[in-house]
Amino acid sequence: MRSGRWVLVAWLIIGALAAGQRHYYAQFDGSCARIATIGITVVSGPLNYTGLNPTAQCKVPQPSK
Repeated sequence: MRSGRWVLVAWLIIGALAAGQRHYYAQFDGSCARIATIGITVVSGPLNYTGLNPTAQCKVPQPSK
């Protein structure tokens, strides 16, 4: 079970590095789509280096008048 934790940590670190290489942190504007794209990139980990380029779009409902 211990090795599984290390694999998970390494997976997430690789994903965070991929997001950094794509300059997602520098272009952070706080939008829902940017947060989701960073999250998906981190979670997809090493798959980013196989050609996967995950992106997300969010539509937040507007409050009623």
